[in-house]
Amino acid sequence: MLQKFPQKEDNPPEPQKSAQPLLKVLFITYYWPPSGGAGVQRCLKFVKHLPEFGIEPTVITVDENEGSYPLFDQSLLSEIPAGVRVFRTSTSEPFEYYKKLTGKKEIPYGGFANEKKTGFVQKLFKFLRGNLFIPDARVGWNKHALRKCAELLKTEKFDAVITTSPPHSSQLIGLELQKKYGLRWIADLRDPWTDIYYYKDLAHTLLAKKLDEKYERNVIEKSDALLVTSADTKRLFLNKSPKVDPHKVHVLPNGYDEADFHFDSEPPQDMFCLTYTGTITDTYNIETFLQAFAENARRHSDIKFLLRFVGKVSAEVHKQIKEANLLYCTEFIAFVPHRESIQYLMRSTALLMAVPDVENNFCILPGKLFEYLASNKQIICIGPVSSDADTIIDECGAGRTFTYDGYDLMLDHLDTMSRNWKVNPNLDLPYINYSRYSRRALTGKLAELIRKKEEKR
Repeated sequence: MLQKFPQKEDNPPEPQKSAQPLLKVLFITYYWPPSGGAGVQRCLKFVKHLPEFGIEPTVITVDENEGSYPLFDQSLLSEIPAGVRVFRTSTSEPFEYYKKLTGKKEIPYGGFANEKKTGFVQKLFKFLRGNLFIPDARVGWNKHALRKCAELLKTEKFDAVITTSPPHSSQLIGLELQKKYGLRWIADLRDPWTDIYYYKDLAHTLLAKKLDEKYERNVIEKSDALLVTSADTKRLFLNKSPKVDPHKVHVLPNGYDEADFHFDSEPPQDMFCLTYTGTITDTYNIETFLQAFAENARRHSDIKFLLRFVGKVSAEVHKQIKEANLLYCTEFIAFVPHRESIQYLMRSTALLMAVPDVENNFCILPGKLFEYLASNKQIICIGPVSSDADTIIDECGAGRTFTYDGYDLMLDHLDTMSRNWKVNPNLDLPYINYSRYSRRALTGKLAELIRKKEEKR
């Protein structure tokens, strides 16, 4: 079945007709191709589409040979528009010492998903990370980025600066540029700051925590506009300070790029394939679901099931899969280029998503959700009901969300899907207009915000 896309979006902003850019912005991001993973997608797609709206972005990022990237995806380099200038700078970071002390070759993921065991050295590093490097261990990049910005601002005029994080230390660059040059500053926070689910693992002292909270407060109070990815994240930041004008906080979720979805939908005819893409740890709490999946496979022994994980799977989740007796039908695929991850979606029967079982998880809106939607596959989401993620899934009629302990409902749903699969192994959804989540439409919203004249706060 050929994947179909809407030909007309829900009143998206129209690109500028002029061939010449009308506005120039500095776009400051630590993660940039060849960095891989979900975080780089947002800034890359913004930069890719901004020129369509008459806005010329100039990117300031870290030198990939010096930066601390947990993942690399060389294929993303081809998506950088030819006309966009990218300046890569040096940096000063402690991760080389971490690798020498621990003997690990990998940089820690957010949430430490690639930490199989937390020994003394790892605990020490987390403590040092939480108390000596505030807001985070990549703060050493700031002075290099600011030096490059100062060099550019000597000869060029920019209409705005956009800083995107994590790492949240990057937001302090915007704070400094606003203060020193009077630049209009848009702070894009892809994740919560001091409310992120693994924050407590960093063992902050009271003094360190207060300093981090001060940085966070300065950013949300002084930025001219604040972008967040979900409604509940907006609530979290508004509760940080009564000085924050709610009208300057804009919900601009992640999305999908139509250009990424040019593959045919090819659900397997000989097996029921449920795919999960991205990083997963025991924090995501899918143990009950694994038990329900195993029981459903036992009841429908005439169906060949495949549970596929594409990305990083923690040792604890691997253990849970083994204990559920699912290793025989589970496939583990290491990190793949973004293009390949989309292909895996299109070659699935249905898709599995999970929201970490942590405090404030109602605001967690995984970036993969929007690519899941664009695949037109049924989504099984494990997480809080009535959360931002559940609301979007329900509004789009794209699947169901189950609480972490909802064994009976999970089993009943899997049973229904299995029975339907026997009748027709193509369980793809009918056409849904999700174009409001296209990267181009969302970049149009950002372009409107860049053009908007707001008083400095």
